Amino acid sequence: MAQRFIVVDLETTGNAAKKGDRMIQFSAVAIENGEIQDQYTSFVHPGQPVPVFIEELTGIHDRMLADAPVFSEIAPRISRLLEGSIFVAHNVMFDLPFLQHELKTAGFAPFQGLNVDTVEFARIVMPDLDSYKLSDLAESLSLSHDRPHQADSDALVTAKLLLELMRRSSTLPLVTLEKLAALSYSLKSDLGFIFQDILAKKRRHAENLPPDIEVYRGIALRKKTISSGGTDFRKINSYPSGSIEKEKYFSAVFDEYERRPGQFEMMDHVRDAFENSRHTVIEAGTGVGKTLAYLLPSAFTAINGHEPVLISTYTVALEHQLLNKEVKLLEKMMQVPLRTVLLKGRSHYLSLFKFEQSLKEQTGHYEDVLAKMQILVWLTFTSSGDVDELNLTSGGKRYWRRIKQDGWHLGQKDPWMSRDFYLHAKQAAAHADIAVTNHAMLCSELGREPSLFDDFPYVVIDEAHHFEQTARETLGMRAGFNQIKYLISCLGLYEQKQMFYELERLTEKYGIIGKWHTFEINTLLQALDADMDDLFGILAKKVMERKKDTAGYQKIKFRINKAQWKQKAWQAVLLCAERIYATLKDIRRALIGRLELLQEKAAGLTEKEQAFIEELYSFLNDWEYLMEGMLQLMGKDDENRKVVWLEGDLRALPNSLVIQCQPVSVASTLQKELYAKKKCVVMTSATLTVNHSFQYFLNEVGLPKQNVNTVQIRSPFQYDKQVQFIIPNDLPDISSTGQEVFAEKMAAYLLAIAAETKGRMMILFTSFDLLKNVYHLMNESGLLDDFMLIAQGISSGSRSRLTKNFKKFDKAILFGTSSFWEGIDIPGEDLSCLVMARLPFLPPGEPVTEAKCDDLRTQGKNPFSAYSLPEAVLRFKQGFGRLIRRKSDRGIFIVLDRRIETTTYGRAFIRSIPAVQVKHQGLDETLKMIGKWL
Repeated sequence: MAQRFIVVDLETTGNAAKKGDRMIQFSAVAIENGEIQDQYTSFVHPGQPVPVFIEELTGIHDRMLADAPVFSEIAPRISRLLEGSIFVAHNVMFDLPFLQHELKTAGFAPFQGLNVDTVEFARIVMPDLDSYKLSDLAESLSLSHDRPHQADSDALVTAKLLLELMRRSSTLPLVTLEKLAALSYSLKSDLGFIFQDILAKKRRHAENLPPDIEVYRGIALRKKTISSGGTDFRKINSYPSGSIEKEKYFSAVFDEYERRPGQFEMMDHVRDAFENSRHTVIEAGTGVGKTLAYLLPSAFTAINGHEPVLISTYTVALEHQLLNKEVKLLEKMMQVPLRTVLLKGRSHYLSLFKFEQSLKEQTGHYEDVLAKMQILVWLTFTSSGDVDELNLTSGGKRYWRRIKQDGWHLGQKDPWMSRDFYLHAKQAAAHADIAVTNHAMLCSELGREPSLFDDFPYVVIDEAHHFEQTARETLGMRAGFNQIKYLISCLGLYEQKQMFYELERLTEKYGIIGKWHTFEINTLLQALDADMDDLFGILAKKVMERKKDTAGYQKIKFRINKAQWKQKAWQAVLLCAERIYATLKDIRRALIGRLELLQEKAAGLTEKEQAFIEELYSFLNDWEYLMEGMLQLMGKDDENRKVVWLEGDLRALPNSLVIQCQPVSVASTLQKELYAKKKCVVMTSATLTVNHSFQYFLNEVGLPKQNVNTVQIRSPFQYDKQVQFIIPNDLPDISSTGQEVFAEKMAAYLLAIAAETKGRMMILFTSFDLLKNVYHLMNESGLLDDFMLIAQGISSGSRSRLTKNFKKFDKAILFGTSSFWEGIDIPGEDLSCLVMARLPFLPPGEPVTEAKCDDLRTQGKNPFSAYSLPEAVLRFKQGFGRLIRRKSDRGIFIVLDRRIETTTYGRAFIRSIPAVQVKHQGLDETLKMIGKWL
């Protein structure tokens, strides 16, 4: 490029130059003619001490800056560097304003030229990345990044990133670049001139599209291919019956394969389940290798028996791991190609027709424009059209709701049907050997006629301990205050370019007169908006009344039952909810009436108008879901036993409030809509039994014991040699001391343990209040200054981010509640000590727990033994499973809750985990043992 780029990175004492923060390092890399020319770097004396957290982040300390120039001394050179250049930074909205302030303070003119943000550029050109942090981008692009958070290293990496992004942009199809260039002038940085420059060069040469790319209706997209559904000539051996035959398959792909008898045993049970059409439940301990143990017999059944198998797992990450890792291994083992497909709900897929029409809108809304540009690039490489591949902003996700696929309401009017992603996924599923889906998707199809999964007679449900909860969530509903307000705003209460006004324009154009006058509908919308404010305002006050019961935790759940509607204090809520439901119903009726009249005119509608009508029908699906939410809130649906509750964050009321509703039991639904309709359902997990019995799990998921085969396969790990299980005998029982004293004793105990284990410890809590108290006591003790303490709900970041940070540091302690009891995989020495503060009984006031216990009482059962205890035992097993992830792992397991040895039910916890000798000992003895053990 003829232009000269200056790529800048700054290190500073803080984020706010106007509040006194100053620069401590400056670096600039010059790029000309598409090549890096030179680099200028200098430390800068800030005139103030470097804060400790900045020193930890950057490695820059006061001694390094002692002889550095002040900014005014290097300002002339920086000013000359910037003159006539294009300013580039990774997050330009930080670096440029900070530099401008320093220049102004030093008496120099501010930079006046164009600027480019490589974060924004990377979002567009690589829309499928998980993270756009500079270090993560460097890793994904294999760019050397020696010293993250030092300006010279960051600036050089940003310069290389810029060149790579421009290179990738130049490979995009001409039609894609034309659209990107047109949209780019609504971005925050000046990327438009880059796209225009690349476009101008592209137009000078005839374009040869890659063979896997086509241009249809002005949009470039990857061509779709489906394996032939004709006669299957693939040859495959018979199922390997003996251990030696099985071992051949595994040794073909694993260099140092070690036979796992449990894996072979599980393979045979899955095979027998398919052959005998018998539902089977298998608990396979950690290390058995259950994924390949069910995939191998599934492949034999699908290919030799010509009957496809559906695999359902819990999360999106596990779905992709199955397809991208495990199935690839399976193909190598089988030495035959497998037809596999990933199936998700319709709304996961893009509607190309709606997207095409949205590109014609004259809108400059930033997040919409960014999402459009991301999708245009994504279409050149996606084969699925699945939104989970995209990293959209929150605003981009709102835009997706407009363009998602959710059926056709105007018949065959969609010109994109031949290339539709959802139809392609269905077609691929019809020819698949193995289809992969998730529990939520499987449950959402229950009872539908036809169902997406009708053609799969065999189903394997992995991570089955999550299945009952997922079924409850999927068969339930949730409606949040923000979601409702967004729907009302979409319809057009305040903006005249929204749906209602566009519908008015259309009906006037075609001479349609609705039963409801425009003024009446607008009045209804205003009343609805006001009533929603009133309803959630009252509910927020009800929630705040429970604040004293939260023990300092900001998130609260508050159950609503029918008895409350009879109370005088709740009459205002009931009346408001009834009024809202009536208004929602009236507005829906008015919209449907006009849409039906418009459909009669469908032959004369333009494509833009057709796309709008499809979008409005999508909107009405959400509107009807909201109506259902109001019915549930009022307790009007008596078809099934259901539990209704409010949940929200006390710091953000009423905005955070959500109405939730779930069935108390899903057993009968699963029996009727899943097990009765399939030849065989195999359910497997590492944690399904309580005291070696499957009864609790079978009851929850609705499988009659007499009609199911149950199998328990032990882990190959030698837990008695890999784990030291300790119950301290010198800590008090929390019930006798109270939480405050217990927290102090626990913190003192863990400080000593942490010093001996050198961190590498995870502490699991059932109460956020106890976690918070122990964390602060340990953090403020002054004894762990060289340790990194990471706490859920205190340290910022998601569960995966906190876990990743824990692995980064040699001396780290991870404090977790709820979600940390399972699904965390920290193998090796990163986790050497697992501590359970309390046995994981669910809080009795938790809405679903309370409702299930009420239900059991009406059946004459003991809620503790029938629900609370088995549920706690399963969570205990899941927590224990975090410690040993590999055959070579060793660890200390400490339970601080004395109930495990002082109560009659405590033995149920110990019997449910692998056989490990329990040691009752004091702290001194434990410290000596840890020193020898680790």
